[in-house]
Amino acid sequence: MTAEQTAARRSLTMMAARVHAFGGPGVIHHERVPRPAPGPGEVLVQVAAAAFNPSDVGFRAGLMRDVVPLDLPFTLGAEAAGTIVETGEGVEHLRVGDDVVGRLDEGGAAAEYVTAPAARMVRAPRGIPLAHAAAIPVAGLTAWQGLFEHARLGTGTRILINGAGGGVGMFAVQLAQHAGAHVIAAAGRRSTERVREYGAEQIIDYTLHRPHEVLARPVDLVFNLAAISPEDATGLCRAVRPGGALVSITGPVEPPAGAQVTAVHFVARNVPDQLAELVALVDKGVIRVDIGAARPLAEIAAVHADAEAGRTGGKTILIP
Repeated sequence: MTAEQTAARRSLTMMAARVHAFGGPGVIHHERVPRPAPGPGEVLVQVAAAAFNPSDVGFRAGLMRDVVPLDLPFTLGAEAAGTIVETGEGVEHLRVGDDVVGRLDEGGAAAEYVTAPAARMVRAPRGIPLAHAAAIPVAGLTAWQGLFEHARLGTGTRILINGAGGGVGMFAVQLAQHAGAHVIAAAGRRSTERVREYGAEQIIDYTLHRPHEVLARPVDLVFNLAAISPEDATGLCRAVRPGGALVSITGPVEPPAGAQVTAVHFVARNVPDQLAELVALVDKGVIRVDIGAARPLAEIAAVHADAEAGRTGGKTILIP
């Protein structure tokens, strides 16, 4: 790169959602910063949308520092969909103009542009708007790994998905139904109709009933996607037949004494091959991607405040 090209590169800027100090939603600043350049093995993506995840609240508040060290300031966002506008040295399987989607473990998606390892990006589905694809990576991979790696879901399995109305639930219900399971979904009242459309055979409104109190008989598996109290965790364990399992994404669950239940807590991994399989299912029409809200990136602080107040439903995407 010539000196003139280097100078021109340095003059390029973009808007990004940055955190300068850990704290409440007010620490997020929508500000102009230098536009990054892709390094070897990387691509530069013009972001069509980033997606909000509950874990973003933990990163912003500093609750994740022991798990993922972060240097201030940093740009939020762990998943994005967009179009490649530049490739770094050594990138061969992706080209400028390709629409891609991916999970970004280093963050940075909540911006107009983001660099990402090319190996972590996959081609976006063609059958849905590109911006909507941003909702797939984190929630989709979490649902996939919970059901098929940890719960080992199979045809005919009776599964209770607790917290089925959120972003992970959207994928979990559809994937479980596609795998031939008998799906029972516990969701809030606002989500029951949407969950039914995803293929759940029985719906429990958990604002009215605790799932274990209304099930006709125990299930083989519980997939817990909701933050629950120790009392509710005990109840969910009682909903599982002896020899069954409870898989949770929100925190470890300790089965009560004497319960013959295997309890598993996991954190989803970034597996591009699995993401590509999810994309293929979206393009085949097996999986719908519904967006709860699409909001301008400049409103990201308000999105965080709404999430903490319980005012969000489904998946929220942020449009630069």
